[in-house]
Amino acid sequence: MQIALPQPGRELIGFPVVGIGCSAGGLEALKNFFTCVPDKSGLAFIVVQHLAPTSTHISILADILRNHTRMDVLEAAEGLQLLPNHVYIAPPRQNVFLKDGRLRLSVEESAGLRLPIDLFFQKLAQGLRERAVGIVLSGMGSDGAQGLQSIREAGGLCLAQEPATAGFDSMPLAAIASGCVQIIAPPERLPALLIHYLKYAMKKTESPSVIVLDSQEYYRKIIALLLEHCHADFSHYKINTLTRRIERRIAVHKMDNIAEYASYLGANPQELVLLHKELLIGVTNFFRDPEIWQCLRDDAFPTLFSRYPNGRKLRAWVVGCSSGEEAYSLVISYKEASRALNLDDKFSLQVYATDLDPEAILRARKGIFSNKIKSDISPDYLARYFVEEGGEYRIKKEIRDCIVFATQNVISDPPFTKLDLLSCRNLLIYFDAKLQKRLLLLFHYALNQNGILMLGNAESIGQLSQLFFPIKNKIRLLGRLNQASASSELIFPSKSLEKNNMSVTPAFSKEAALTESIGPQIDSLIQQNYAPAAVLVNAEGDIIYISGRTGSYLEPAAGKVNINIHAMARPGLREALTGAVKRALQNPLPIQIKGVPIEDGNGHKVVNVTIHALQAPEALRGQVLIVFHDVVQNKSPRRKGGVVSRDEHQQLERDLQQARESLQAMHEEMRCSMEELKSANEELQSMNEELQSTNEELTTSKEEMQSMNEELQTVNAELQSKMDDLSEARNDLMNLLNSTEIATIFLDGGLKVRRFTSHVTTLFKLIQSDIGRPLSDIANNLDYPELSQDAYGVIRTLVFKDKLIRATDDQWYRARIMPYRTQENVIDGIVITFTNISEIRALEKNF
Repeated sequence: MQIALPQPGRELIGFPVVGIGCSAGGLEALKNFFTCVPDKSGLAFIVVQHLAPTSTHISILADILRNHTRMDVLEAAEGLQLLPNHVYIAPPRQNVFLKDGRLRLSVEESAGLRLPIDLFFQKLAQGLRERAVGIVLSGMGSDGAQGLQSIREAGGLCLAQEPATAGFDSMPLAAIASGCVQIIAPPERLPALLIHYLKYAMKKTESPSVIVLDSQEYYRKIIALLLEHCHADFSHYKINTLTRRIERRIAVHKMDNIAEYASYLGANPQELVLLHKELLIGVTNFFRDPEIWQCLRDDAFPTLFSRYPNGRKLRAWVVGCSSGEEAYSLVISYKEASRALNLDDKFSLQVYATDLDPEAILRARKGIFSNKIKSDISPDYLARYFVEEGGEYRIKKEIRDCIVFATQNVISDPPFTKLDLLSCRNLLIYFDAKLQKRLLLLFHYALNQNGILMLGNAESIGQLSQLFFPIKNKIRLLGRLNQASASSELIFPSKSLEKNNMSVTPAFSKEAALTESIGPQIDSLIQQNYAPAAVLVNAEGDIIYISGRTGSYLEPAAGKVNINIHAMARPGLREALTGAVKRALQNPLPIQIKGVPIEDGNGHKVVNVTIHALQAPEALRGQVLIVFHDVVQNKSPRRKGGVVSRDEHQQLERDLQQARESLQAMHEEMRCSMEELKSANEELQSMNEELQSTNEELTTSKEEMQSMNEELQTVNAELQSKMDDLSEARNDLMNLLNSTEIATIFLDGGLKVRRFTSHVTTLFKLIQSDIGRPLSDIANNLDYPELSQDAYGVIRTLVFKDKLIRATDDQWYRARIMPYRTQENVIDGIVITFTNISEIRALEKNF
């Protein structure tokens, strides 16, 4: 079966492409790998070696690999069409990439730091995305590790050779340390694992399924395990993001369902660590979305400076800083703004940069970045704020001293406060709406009056427009409004929140867990304050608890059981409650709806409804209590002449008010629908974030020396292979010459012995140590005194000699002296053959 993943339409390459990077010791690994690759796998393979750009040797790797696979092995050439079931070898001193389904080559001009495998993997990820496969085999240095990150983030597959089986384990170890390798195995096992994974991925693409909906228990177990062992609460992450990441791990382990994977997680803490890293999406780079940084530098910072004429120390918090690029970009923007206004002596900036991933924080603290940041930062900024060190860039001390990096969980750890600026870009898109709102309220609390909030392009403040105002249209740079009512809904982070959420998943609510414990509390509350019939509902209107007789107000809905208040409310009441629950959650004071007419089957009745969002006790926070009060109706006859009575007029006014509120509720529903569409857009942005490369690897000045060493190792391996072939050919030739029974002797231009066959020893007294001696010094059994003269004549005239010679034992030989020609058509000695013709001479005498 050939592997061919479904394509999105305009892609020219309809099959996975496997990029293989190797260096020193890679030849043996390549032999073992391709020996085990089926000749009809449906995959294309491109091999890139880490060689020095000054390399001048001619690679014979293609010739060697042809002996270990039945696939066609070709050296990559400009414009060569990429085909499945083919192997392409990248030529030395050239970079390889794909364009329009064809191979493209570019000459490497730099003689310094060179990472051809990283470059090729990054181009492969950009062009093929989920159909890109990267494999790192034996080699020195770390080339390939960063490129694998690009493949992984694009949805592709990353593999590495088991370091214990590698001739040089530096490259496989660096790849594994990057955290993006999904399969680690010896080279001979990698092909089978690769093909199995791709078949699984194809199956998942052809028959997509959402594992959360049908596997609630196992999904809850995975989230609880992550919280217990990794101290990270993923219960409020968006379901689609979690699903994609978990499905990848299931595919890596060749499992069939989430139940099997959940059991595996429980028994393997190391897999929990790997899944935790998989879920921590750290996508960042310098000055991401340049327009927001320009607005911050040119508008926001100058406005902030103007509020403090005497100057001050500004405070900022970067949430989810990953490897630090966002925090450093913020300080550079501040420096540029204060420098332009000549305010360096009045203001200073203290930045707190936090992230959940401790490894990312360690990288951020070092402040060292690869030369790839040149594509994100202008040359002026590079010269002003960075120091180049051996092909890398180190942030200057004046910028680094402005930042404190720390590991922090924004969901459960206390926030930084009294901030002038808070940056939380492209983090909220991974959370559900409830957690987004909670964090935005927290950010509002943490900021000073008129403080600045920075969000990502795909993020919004939802229904909290009363808390922030846009500094500039279409740019997610917001100013804080002083809104005291926001504090009533604020929930401070606490470790107890994580513990309470251990059994909660994004797909479920906590109502089932509350039902058994809240009965006594709600009964006591109703008896003390209300006494009439009442129901407790959650934010979506689902009924959690019923107190008193509510039959006059509620009735079971026809069809499938539905205990939602909006489905069970009787006609009249249903319309009055539209949007009321949501309004109550946004209003700290109870909402009163008076004079609601209800049809209860026995006629009409009027009821007043009180809707109150509960804040205490703690177990009921976020729930809504709906209380019903019957109204005694005064029956007054309609006045003559169609005049409306006062009571009827009031009832009409109440009906009109209810109609207005219903219309407002419908408007809110439309806004919610728009928010859901925006959430879908955020999800797409989230997927795009996952496809971007983030982790910049530290390389050192000895990279060039390692590259040269790797080339020597590779050339040595190729020469060794060639020597083996030559030895085999020599053995074949010697056996051929010996089997002909023709005495042959090879002489150089000075008639010194170069090589001879075993049959020559019957004519010349030669032994192996005589090689290099003049032939005239060797005793012989031939009656041929002019041998040396004839040999020199052949060298001089290039005309061969053919004579009949008699030996001292009366044997006759046919001596033929011919020039010795090399493959370059150069005369480099002579070849003398002696054929025994004694039997032929005897027959001639008889006739």
